[in-house]
Amino acid sequence: MAATSTDKLEAGTVSSYDRKSEIKAFDDSKTGVQGLVENGVTKVPLMFYCENSNLNDGITSASNSKISIPIIDLTVIHDDPILRDHVVGKVRYACEKWGFFQVINHGIPTHVLDEMIKGTCRFHHQDAKARKEYYTRKVSRKVAYLSNYTLF
Repeated sequence: MAATSTDKLEAGTVSSYDRKSEIKAFDDSKTGVQGLVENGVTKVPLMFYCENSNLNDGITSASNSKISIPIIDLTVIHDDPILRDHVVGKVRYACEKWGFFQVINHGIPTHVLDEMIKGTCRFHHQDAKARKEYYTRKVSRKVAYLSNYTLF
C-alpha cells in the first residue's frame, strides 16, 4: 500500500509502529513529501523523527532561542589548504549534527539561485504522475528525484 492516507501515516502507538513498512510505503508511492501533503497528511510522520535525538543539547527554549542555522563561508576554500580543511570540518559537523547548513560566498549569482528555486517549485507542483517518472534510487541517472538516500 502506498504511503498516501493520513490514518496510515499518523496512526499507531510507538509499540505497534512498523517504521520499515512505513518507509517502504512512502518510497513506493514515489511522490515524496509533496505526495504526503497532497494526500492530506497534516502531521510529520513518525518515520521522519530522529531516534535518540540530541538536537536539543545546549539549545535554549523557543521563547529565548539562540538557535541559528550553521553558516559555511566558502570565501577562503581556494586560498589555503588549512583553511579549506577547516571549512570541510564545518560542513561535516553541520551535516552530522544539524542535517543542513547555509552556504555563503559561493559565487553563484542570485538570479541563478532564484531560477533554481522557481524550477524546483514548478517540478513539485506538477501532477504526481509526472514526478514519478523521475523518482529513482539509481545514482547513475543524470536527473533523479527522491526523498533521501538514508531512508533504509
